[in-house]
Amino acid sequence: MMNQDTRQVIILHNPLSPNPAEDERDVLDQSHWVKEALKELGYHSQRMAFNLNIPWFINGIRKIDPGFIFNLVETVDGRGKLSFMVPAILESGDIRFSGSGSTAMFLTTDKVTAKKILRAEHIITPDWATTSGAIEPTKEYILKPISEDGSVGITDELIYMGNQIEHVPDDWFAEEFIQGREFNVSVLAGARGPEVLPPAEMRFRNYTEDRPRILGYKAKWETDSFEYKNTVRSFAFEAKEASLLAGLKRISAQCWSAFGLKGYARVDFRISNEGIPYVIEINANPCISPNSGFIAACEQAGLGNTEVIKRIIDDINRK
Repeated sequence: MMNQDTRQVIILHNPLSPNPAEDERDVLDQSHWVKEALKELGYHSQRMAFNLNIPWFINGIRKIDPGFIFNLVETVDGRGKLSFMVPAILESGDIRFSGSGSTAMFLTTDKVTAKKILRAEHIITPDWATTSGAIEPTKEYILKPISEDGSVGITDELIYMGNQIEHVPDDWFAEEFIQGREFNVSVLAGARGPEVLPPAEMRFRNYTEDRPRILGYKAKWETDSFEYKNTVRSFAFEAKEASLLAGLKRISAQCWSAFGLKGYARVDFRISNEGIPYVIEINANPCISPNSGFIAACEQAGLGNTEVIKRIIDDINRK
């Protein structure tokens, strides 16, 4: 890379399917937002879709010879569990890129593996089972895909009592369903270490008692649905919640360290009716489109678009 232009950047994203759903098209909003912020910072950028033809892919990068890759790839061949391949390939080619490395991506994308690490780090996470034989009949569970994020596959219909679950499908797991509240906590790299941004609560309005209060696929992506229209993100809390919020921020910082995260991340929680916080997911490459929870948290912290992107870029060089 003798003639490398350090101000040239490739914004890398997953290719879209012929008829992409809303959650898949979201990566275009992200890449456009990143491109505009990079432009304000004085970078020249171009978008590139990841390709499983690895020699062709690497050769395409070498021809452009960028200063770094801004990695927005969320799936490989339509599968979230393969997203770690992108940083792994870039690492093997000694190509600089934003965000978490392959190990962190692998560990957080596999939710069952992530839960085992959380338990080893003494971070509370709901009980789970990958076979019906390990399920407790009197507990309530939600069935989840092991390796998908963005609430893909998660619906109200997948909440069962343990004695109703006869089989756990391959690549899925049953997680104890925690009745209570749901919070998202975003984390952004900084010169003095990760900054835990203001926690957000997802508030479920007009939900009847029999409707589960979960942030499922409809609440995130189906704009005409009841769930989308009645699920509201809030950063407003009463003073008596200060201890809970401080605890969520402390646990989120623990997760950043435990999984070796870089750049930016998000930790999702359920808070039981007894006030106990449970980590339900660590997302090492959360959505950063303009209307995302991550960007909303940045705005709450007083961080502008260019500052957010600059801090993600600055973290590329930190060990």
